[in-house]
Amino acid sequence: MLELDLMDETNTLSKETIELVEKVLQFAADQQSIKDGSEVSVTFVTNDAIQEINRTYRNKDVATDVISFAMEELGEGEMKIIDADIPTLLGDIIISVERAKEQAAAYAHTFEREVCFLAVHGFLHLLGFDHGTEEEEKEMFGLQETILQAFGLRREGHGHS
Repeated sequence: MLELDLMDETNTLSKETIELVEKVLQFAADQQSIKDGSEVSVTFVTNDAIQEINRTYRNKDVATDVISFAMEELGEGEMKIIDADIPTLLGDIIISVERAKEQAAAYAHTFEREVCFLAVHGFLHLLGFDHGTEEEEKEMFGLQETILQAFGLRREGHGHS
């Protein structure tokens, strides 16, 4: 089981939505055989807040849908010696509720599915997946879709194709 810390800074999400995100991330962790007790925090924020984070940490002055900060990013070839008994701190996932709503409307699927899609996307980033190249993108997006479908969140209408 993941140690999940979910915070809704917008105070707009229902308990059901938050529980659904917890479930989908636990499911994704299972699918990826993540070490028990690994920690992930998920924060739901406004467009303004995510834009500020994006500007501060990534020099991109735009509101984006999801940002991940992996804790294990130490640069190539540097292995952190971690005591096997200590849970791994995987990192933080930050999701813009406003962007999720906009994108759900644009893709004609539910807000819940979009939030889960973004959470899984952010989670895979924490595990080291990326979509810098077409090859990587195919793998990452394929995996996301597999996880969401296996979890039972099918894509309605036209999704992120």
